[in-house]
Amino acid sequence: MIVAIDGPAGSGKGTVTKIIAEKMNLQYIDTGAMYRCVALKMLEEKVSLEEKEKIKQILDNIEIDLKGTAVFLNGKEVTKEIRSVEVSNFSSPVSTISFVREKMVELQRALANGKNIIMEGRDIGTVVFPNADVKIYLDATSEERAKRRVEQNEKNGLESNYNQILKDIIERDNRDMNREISPLRKADDAILVDTTSLSIDKVVEKISDIIYNQI
Repeated sequence: MIVAIDGPAGSGKGTVTKIIAEKMNLQYIDTGAMYRCVALKMLEEKVSLEEKEKIKQILDNIEIDLKGTAVFLNGKEVTKEIRSVEVSNFSSPVSTISFVREKMVELQRALANGKNIIMEGRDIGTVVFPNADVKIYLDATSEERAKRRVEQNEKNGLESNYNQILKDIIERDNRDMNREISPLRKADDAILVDTTSLSIDKVVEKISDIIYNQI
């Protein structure tokens, strides 16, 4: 079984998907973390967006492993590093590079092969698994998403500024929705869940009901 959860940054995809994965015994796959790994590796090696050949070399040698909620890049755990503001901002333009997306989609499909999975991202129901058994699109206002990101950063011991994060989220939405390759959009057959005024428990309950009713 494949459950596809799409939506913009801060809509609650990660938190909710992790809980449902454990609740329903599904393997959790965070595709955003995979793009963040590429961005982190590029930053570490000081590779710019224009250096296409160097980016391809990184992709040829990259190993990304997801173990529950832990993320490993070339054998090293980078779960916290990929959530920094610098990596967050850089991962969006990195994800617009066509051959990066092709490589990540290839890895995502390989990770899901023969398993019962719940995968979250921005193009899971439209590109990665257009025939997913269940498709859900999570959304929330940009203000609420910025508030959540500030709280998440504080929990992880990261400094953050609400106004800057709100600006970054609005800019990222614009990039993600208007990019030529796999733009962020709700699949025609996806069920929309607005999480703005819902608690995590309510969102989990709502999505769990949707999954149970569709399988």
